[in-house]
Amino acid sequence: MHDHEKSDRPVLPVKPPNKPGEPGAEVVEGRGLPEGNTAGETRPGRSAGLGVSSDLDRVRQVARKDRDVRFTALLHHVSVDRLREAYRAISPNAAPGVDGVTWRDYGRDLEANLRDLHARVQRGAYRAMPARRVFIPKTDGRLRPLGVAALEDKILQRAVVEVLNAIYEQDFLGFSYGFRPGRSQHDALDALAVGITHKKVSFVLDADISDFFGSLDQSWLLKFLEHRIADRRVLRLIQKWLAAGVIEDGEWSKTEAGTAQGASVSPLLSNVFLHYVFDLWADQWRRRNARGDVILVRYADDYVAGFEYREDAERFLADLRERFAEFGLELHPDKTRLIEFGRFAAERRARHGLRKPETFDFLGFTHICATNRRGGFKLKRVTSKKKMQAKLKSVKTEMRKRMHHPIPEQGHWLAGVLQGHYNYYAVPDNSEAMRGFRRRVIWHWRAALARRSQKGQITWQRIDRLAARWLPQPRILHPWPAVRFDAKTRGRSPVR
Repeated sequence: MHDHEKSDRPVLPVKPPNKPGEPGAEVVEGRGLPEGNTAGETRPGRSAGLGVSSDLDRVRQVARKDRDVRFTALLHHVSVDRLREAYRAISPNAAPGVDGVTWRDYGRDLEANLRDLHARVQRGAYRAMPARRVFIPKTDGRLRPLGVAALEDKILQRAVVEVLNAIYEQDFLGFSYGFRPGRSQHDALDALAVGITHKKVSFVLDADISDFFGSLDQSWLLKFLEHRIADRRVLRLIQKWLAAGVIEDGEWSKTEAGTAQGASVSPLLSNVFLHYVFDLWADQWRRRNARGDVILVRYADDYVAGFEYREDAERFLADLRERFAEFGLELHPDKTRLIEFGRFAAERRARHGLRKPETFDFLGFTHICATNRRGGFKLKRVTSKKKMQAKLKSVKTEMRKRMHHPIPEQGHWLAGVLQGHYNYYAVPDNSEAMRGFRRRVIWHWRAALARRSQKGQITWQRIDRLAARWLPQPRILHPWPAVRFDAKTRGRSPVR
């Protein structure tokens, strides 16, 4: 059997850019990051997939060369070696699924277990298990449902994701960042910042898809997958995962829509769905319909669009609502806003007697129109208050659990919490928010120590000494967005 076949499905036509000879409106056109970044190894992480390895080079090359090819023979790439690497990429402390099998349990006879799993997959005897549903709190107080897959399902899903990434990394557009090899949240944040500061952005669409993972249309998803995947065995595996259902409080329920958040395969499936429903459509829309600059940045189901003209923004929003409705999606009515934002927003609003430009949140940061020392425009990014409050609430709860632990143990744990916070939020202009976070952590530590003290009081002098010894001070760890963005795109960014 040939490895691939030619598809007779039409692809969306692409109109030439509005202004030929000038840089395109997108901050990361085409593939975005250079090939060495998108195809290289990525740090194994939850649902991120593994790096594309050398035996998939042929798949990647064919996918890049011909966007109409459908791959008919992929399952043989899910080898025992690939399953072993998928197992090793799973956290040893990951929660078990409905079968109760832990990472260490499975590893006691790893090679025999992997050979057995491989044999069942190849002969079609593999059966997906229901996900165990758990709920985690969101920053708005609601609960987010997560599906904890059984360990073998996690292993197989990761291996399949690695194979499919070899194809879809050649298809996905440059402004898509979520859960892709070699791309991170900070890459998306950098692209957005560079787009706002280097392009003619005057309005920002801050939009939210209502219950995306729960409302994703599975029948449309399978149709989208068939544009590239003709291996019926791989498609049946995906169907098994979608149809496995969930178990909550001992009761099984069918999942007729959506894909479980927390499953290793879900980020790729959601990216495929939004690639066809949003990315290709939005890219085509701006090329055909926009009068001015348009920037797009998407991270999973979270995205931001920037526009030069209000008329473009309003037309895009109206058309997007219609587009989403065709595929069973809906914009959240309370979380979708079109705001005036950008280089001249403050000046224009002041002329009309209006307040400062509104802000918007993206990937944990509040984006603010600010001024630099010379009085010019500066995009300032600070830790989102919702994210900070949620983290501090978690610290307070955990400190009460650790109230009677030895102080060095408490200090070591809190140091890890702070360093993890700094690793993500230590961007330029965010020092004040990080110092505020550290102060609140110290306050919670003092409160926990006071609760266990017979005198009921811990002096600030003592807690300051403990903090100075154990808790690291914040310092900026990330470069300015344009510096890192330019380095990763190797000077080929069209915003130059």
